[in-house]
Amino acid sequence: MKALLTDFDFNKIKGLVHDFGEPEFRALQLYQWINRGVSFENMSNLPKTLTEKLSENFDASGVSINKNFVSKDKSVKYLFELRDGNLIEGILMPHSYANTLCVSTQVGCRMNCAFCASGISGLERNLTCGEILGEVISANNFIGGDLKNRKIGNLVLMGSGEPLDNYDEVSEFLKLVTDPNGLNMSERNISLSTCGLVDKIYRLADDGHSVTLSISLHSAVEDVRNELIPASKANPLSEIKKAAKYYFEKTGRRVIYEYILIKDKNDSRYDAEKLAYMAKGFPVHVNLIMLNPVKEKNLLPCSLRTAQKFQKYLSDLNVSVTMRHSFGVDISGACGQLRRKYIH
Repeated sequence: MKALLTDFDFNKIKGLVHDFGEPEFRALQLYQWINRGVSFENMSNLPKTLTEKLSENFDASGVSINKNFVSKDKSVKYLFELRDGNLIEGILMPHSYANTLCVSTQVGCRMNCAFCASGISGLERNLTCGEILGEVISANNFIGGDLKNRKIGNLVLMGSGEPLDNYDEVSEFLKLVTDPNGLNMSERNISLSTCGLVDKIYRLADDGHSVTLSISLHSAVEDVRNELIPASKANPLSEIKKAAKYYFEKTGRRVIYEYILIKDKNDSRYDAEKLAYMAKGFPVHVNLIMLNPVKEKNLLPCSLRTAQKFQKYLSDLNVSVTMRHSFGVDISGACGQLRRKYIH
């Protein structure tokens, strides 16, 4: 398989252009075409001799939109096709202030969380940085955006996969998507969701990233969390709290705890009190999420009344908390519903 140019940062593109004997200014032209998702034959200001050499040795894009599904709430689920035939899913969520795109970081997932569809078939493979970037490029193109008029304002790394389980490629993706020569997004507009891989949280902070860290907590009771998130056995709550506090101190960014409310599992006053303790000591915000249905899982959401009571428990304990709206439930595009799929 040919090398993928969306995997190349600007310095690598400059080196490539130099190796092909082209003047340096061609590098920016090529890099911007790549970040616009344009095929080699349509890179109109590049000489044909260069585009022919490039097409012989490289692929300009590794991601295309195979299908899209529109929800009644106006969100859109994209079925992204990769060069090897694998499919991954992403969700475009419209807001009054900006469009938010939820992207995947792996084909499948090996975390096997009890409420999530992504890990049902296990992990097929990691996405490369350029494939993750390709999701953003493809979606931006699909809704009529370009580099000067980007139509995606925010990113959430909350699709299929555990981003910190693919740390090196995700870290490189963050550098690519924030490059001023390309899509020029700000890490302050990017959220990264993790089930709490403690060593990688420290690394994320130490490597200078400043994304919004969203930790999929889902229970502040150790044995319940271990049942819901098997990976948490190696990442106990006490260590997660230390790592989250370190991330805040290093970045100045408030940490988010994601908390899916599951009937008779994590929705009692006791659960709220334990969660409130996890949120003390540094700036934390809790996002409550009603469990979204996954047919293979035997879990049920709590009632709306129970959820509202849980939210009030937290508020009374001086915890910053909101109930998050789930986009795309009717197209299986909501939190916990994205999964690994294949072309048949």
